[in-house]
Amino acid sequence: MSELTGMGVSLGIGLPGVLWSNSPELQAAAAFLISLLITLLLGPLLIPLLYRLKFGQEVRSDGPRSHLKKQGTATMGGLLIIGGTGVASLLVAGHAREVLLLVGIMIACGLLGFSDDFVKIVLKRSLGVKARTKLLVQVVLGLLLAWAALALHLDPTVLIPFTGLRVSLGVGFYAMVACTLVASTNAVNLTDGLDGLASGLVLVAAAAFVLFAWMTGQYGAAIFAGALGGGCLGFLRFNRYPARVFMGDTGSLALGGALAALSVLTHTELLLLILGGVFVLETLSVIIQVVSFKLTGKRVFRMSPLHHHFELSGWPETKVVQWFWALGLCCAVLGIWAMRG
Repeated sequence: MSELTGMGVSLGIGLPGVLWSNSPELQAAAAFLISLLITLLLGPLLIPLLYRLKFGQEVRSDGPRSHLKKQGTATMGGLLIIGGTGVASLLVAGHAREVLLLVGIMIACGLLGFSDDFVKIVLKRSLGVKARTKLLVQVVLGLLLAWAALALHLDPTVLIPFTGLRVSLGVGFYAMVACTLVASTNAVNLTDGLDGLASGLVLVAAAAFVLFAWMTGQYGAAIFAGALGGGCLGFLRFNRYPARVFMGDTGSLALGGALAALSVLTHTELLLLILGGVFVLETLSVIIQVVSFKLTGKRVFRMSPLHHHFELSGWPETKVVQWFWALGLCCAVLGIWAMRG
């Protein structure tokens, strides 16, 4: 048994732990590779099963017409990312409490998304789980995340970007964490509208969180972030254009929950606004569109979220995804710079 440097977290995995337990960098790299391998191996098994079960995507008739050809594409593929990330994290970090918390939040958010997908696809209710029900569950999960983080003796502080200062939130920590989880899960969900878009952006964010975790001494979080990146990269093998499978709400809510939990453990809830700049823009585009239409009867964008605006402006789907990935990479670099400050 070994201890994770700076965390006092024991590993319980035998030989693999002996090979990399003294190097946080190797631990994160091992988690990345194991998660990537698991996702790549599970894909050819799970995707045909999803098609046999007729878990196919329902494409909205009021969306871009180019998306009609995606009707029936298998969804709920987020199970691949959840499986790869969860198994890899636990294999590398053993029973580290921080990692158990991160995996638990990811799975809980994924289950909420799975229930939404199930209601839409199997029960044929196009609106899925009621919005207020999902919001209530997300708030409860956020409060549980805050409570668990404090139970792990995490300081209820938040890092102020570019300053290096931490501000104590006191009881407000619960509100901050709940808002972060609600915002993150819904933002990733809104962004998941083009082949490979959300999974590629989360891959970039996960890489940044590996660095954030190292900077804050949260090596368990670095392992989980590495595994999350590996899961997203493996999923891109099947989700890039033309996608063979979509992650569905199962995946998007799980990924949003994972990013929120990582930000809480690394005190970077405010930095998540910079790191996840593309998710913020996508969410703002929806808010602006709705408010503008209700107040003036006019739309600001051709369609929201923002990626659909560019599609309807004549951009090929692959071009939109590539430019949004590039913007996500710029946001990650800016986030790292803000963290170093």
